[in-house]
Amino acid sequence: MNAETASNVLNLRRDAQEEASKLPALLARAEQLANTMMLGEHGRRRAGQGDNFWQYRPMQPGDSYRSIDWRRSARGDEQFVREKEWQIAQSVLLWLDPGQSMRYSSHANWPQKAERARVLVLALAILLQKGGERVGLTGFSLPPQRGAAQVLRLAEAFCVEDNADYAEPEARGMIPHARAVFVSDFMGNLDAVRAALAKATDRGVHGVLLQVLDPSEEEFPFEGRTIFQSMGGGIENETLKASSLKSQYLDALAKRKEELSNLAQLSGWRYQCHHTSESAQSALLWLYSALDGGQG
Repeated sequence: MNAETASNVLNLRRDAQEEASKLPALLARAEQLANTMMLGEHGRRRAGQGDNFWQYRPMQPGDSYRSIDWRRSARGDEQFVREKEWQIAQSVLLWLDPGQSMRYSSHANWPQKAERARVLVLALAILLQKGGERVGLTGFSLPPQRGAAQVLRLAEAFCVEDNADYAEPEARGMIPHARAVFVSDFMGNLDAVRAALAKATDRGVHGVLLQVLDPSEEEFPFEGRTIFQSMGGGIENETLKASSLKSQYLDALAKRKEELSNLAQLSGWRYQCHHTSESAQSALLWLYSALDGGQG
């Protein structure tokens, strides 16, 4: 092993240890937040949906071998899983923005957007799995499953960050008639969000968009000479009079929120904006209620 290879191994080990150290605290905070809520009837079967056969689908990573339909799989080289209506109805797909923009926090008393988003989505997953629902990620890396072990897998996945300034929603692997949760600051290009919601709508998937923002992103408290730099360092802009940009920025943010709300409404989804200075419990309550079609 040469010096460069050894250095890379040490860096990977250090990064892995740093990521692993986040899990116990994240799980503890999520469990504590989930325990503040009363578990209602979430997880119940929807009217008209029962044990009838729904569809065959190709086996995905994370599926149990016990779920394979061997008769259908014997027709070719691919293995298929047999799903029933209630399994579809009780599947919830999660997408948590891993982009660098989510690492922003303007005040020591407020968590990073990513930190708040992780706790919220993991607490929601805990509530859902306690109610008997199958929870997983959009895409193919972690299909919906039940059980406490799945919560740990989700926690591990949520701690993986993207190097891009802004991440795009993962819309592959949408299970027909399932539900979905997208949590992001939605500060990047919205084309990917539009495409994801269009794909979800085509497959009968309904869900919620939760926009997580830092209070300074709402107030724009900057004045004088200011250098604005994206969290990933890919975008930078310097101005000598930041206050002159305030009106233009706030108008753009208001239009962004309105567009997200309209996109959600047209797709049969729900939209809400949450600030990291606000109660995490109130945001979880909204997520939990909105996902089940409640008001709020």
